[in-house]
Parts: sequence; structure tokens; C-alpha cells
Amino acid sequence: MTRSEAETILRQFICNDPKTVTTDYAVLRKAVSQVVELSDYQIFGVCAGTAKEGLQALSQYVNAIGYDMPEIQEIAGEVYIKFNPNLRRSHIEPYVGKHRGVLISCQSAYDDGVNETFGHLPLDLFA
Repeated sequence: MTRSEAETILRQFICNDPKTVTTDYAVLRKAVSQVVELSDYQIFGVCAGTAKEGLQALSQYVNAIGYDMPEIQEIAGEVYIKFNPNLRRSHIEPYVGKHRGVLISCQSAYDDGVNETFGHLPLDLFA
């Protein structure tokens, strides 16, 4: 899969409900892998109905990409979780928006790397 193909697949999810996009999960996982390889590090954002659901999704994504899961305390209700593996910083807060899914913000030090945010990707992509 080329960089262009991967970015085209992932851009389908920008501001869309993951359930409205019909990309096969295997293809989507390959696209995520491609943009991760072309960036220096990633920052994750998770919008979920519960902390348990959000933390499970974050754990699956970071493990698939090769990061260690941070310790994050659960809170009640709908949540937004942010994790920056480069700085080892994370936080969780209440979320009242309608979106559900995972945002991956690819960060590159060089112009030819991937510097873009993709998502909301499916919470269960790496389940």
C-alpha cells in the first residue's frame, strides 16, 4: 500500500461516524501501519461512551503500534482520553460530543513525513 493510498483510506474517517465508512478492517489496519511508519510519533485521542470502553480501545491501539499503555484513572460517563507517548502524558475528561472513535495525530520532524490527524477511527479496530 502506498502512502497516498493509506492517507486516502484514512481521510474517509475525518469528521465522519466510523460506522458510515465501509473500509475493511484489515485494509484500515494496514493504512494505519503505513502512516505510523512514515511519522516519528503519534498522539492519540479517544472519544467513548465509557472510560472502560475508551481505555480498552486506547490499549489496543497503542499495543498494536508499539507503545506502552499509560495508567489512567477511570471516570464516570462519556469520556475523551488523550495520550502523548512521546511526552508520556495522558489525561481523561468528560466528553459531551456525539463522535465516537480514535483520533491518531501523526507527528513528523521532516516535511516529507506524515503530519496529519486521522479519525475518528473505529474503537474496535485492533480488538
